[in-house]
Amino acid sequence: MPKKKAEETESAVETPVTGSAEETAAVEAAPVAEETPKKIKQAQSETGVPADGESAGKKGKRAERIGVVSSDKMTKTVVVNVDRLVKHPIYRKYVRKRKKFMAHDEIGAKIGDKVRIMETRPMSARKRWRVVEIIQKAEL
Repeated sequence: MPKKKAEETESAVETPVTGSAEETAAVEAAPVAEETPKKIKQAQSETGVPADGESAGKKGKRAERIGVVSSDKMTKTVVVNVDRLVKHPIYRKYVRKRKKFMAHDEIGAKIGDKVRIMETRPMSARKRWRVVEIIQKAEL
């Protein structure tokens, strides 16, 4: 009799319980799909997601702001004040919020000019914007 108990425990150890027979059959029957780079590129083009090499020429949608130049004392850099109106959550009154952005300036904007700035790669420690165009020149 002791031999039977030993055989029963060995057989229990050899066959681990992982799930129903249907689940194991489905896992075994599922084909292993190895995706080649060509298939991945084709799937991305169908879904509209650009592949790594295709997005090199496209910049995408970048944030733009319109503001007034408040300082042009640095070389190729201007400080732009951007105003926006925000509704106060309790009082429901519009409050003017102002923020300063340091922007790279190749165009040559002066103090008082109304400019459009666009988000760009980091140019320095605090400069992440660049001047796209001068909308309105300052009145002298």
